[in-house]
Amino acid sequence: MENLSAIENQESVQRQDLSSKSIIIRLENIYKVYNMGDVEVKALQDVSLTVEKGEYCSIMGPSGSGKSTAMNVIGCLDRPTAGRYDLDGVDVARMPSNELAHIRNQKLGFVFQQFHLLPQLTAWENVMLPMVYGGVRPAERRDRAAEALRRVGLHDRMQNKPNQLSGGQQQRVAIARAIVNHPVLLLADEPTGALDTKTTQEVLDIFTELNASGMTVVMVTHEPKVASQTQRIVWFRDGMVLHSYLRSEDLHQAVP
Repeated sequence: MENLSAIENQESVQRQDLSSKSIIIRLENIYKVYNMGDVEVKALQDVSLTVEKGEYCSIMGPSGSGKSTAMNVIGCLDRPTAGRYDLDGVDVARMPSNELAHIRNQKLGFVFQQFHLLPQLTAWENVMLPMVYGGVRPAERRDRAAEALRRVGLHDRMQNKPNQLSGGQQQRVAIARAIVNHPVLLLADEPTGALDTKTTQEVLDIFTELNASGMTVVMVTHEPKVASQTQRIVWFRDGMVLHSYLRSEDLHQAVP
């Protein structure tokens, strides 16, 4: 009990410390309800959460805890049933679909467990895609894509297609594609789930470097060793945030 009380006190202090900082994510009393026939499934229940600019945090929880639903809401891939969501100071919870698509393109970068690269395109062309949708001029697209690939250590593989790259290299291309529009928030959903231990660490090193350069990173993971490399852990259970400022060393004490 004393250890849990110390964790709760630490979380309270850290929440108060956010009041004077720039907030990228602000979820206030978020609910997400799905109707499955006559049954109402509450995927998120009264979720409130803040993430400040430049932070690196992970979201964890058991299967069905709501962490993936929360990531979809944060990524503007799904709308909450109720509540307010401010992304970089803009209320996006009720934004029309076309405006949400623009927000996703300009403010958000996504990295998934499966790399979602187009097999007929080179690494360079895959990284250019978000800029095509964003209306960036061709010459600038080429330059920015090359720079993004350089940042992830793949400048010499720009002309390779996905089937000519290892899994780790494909994930690096996906990260380059996610950062090429200079998003305010990088979202990663189980980005190491398909990778071996060595490649996992290489990918996590890239996320750490991106965060050190000032990028805000939020990652969903089920692996404590992955979460331990982030600055804080948000733990979901039964559609609610059980802890929002956990350290990796506190996981075994705080999580039943």
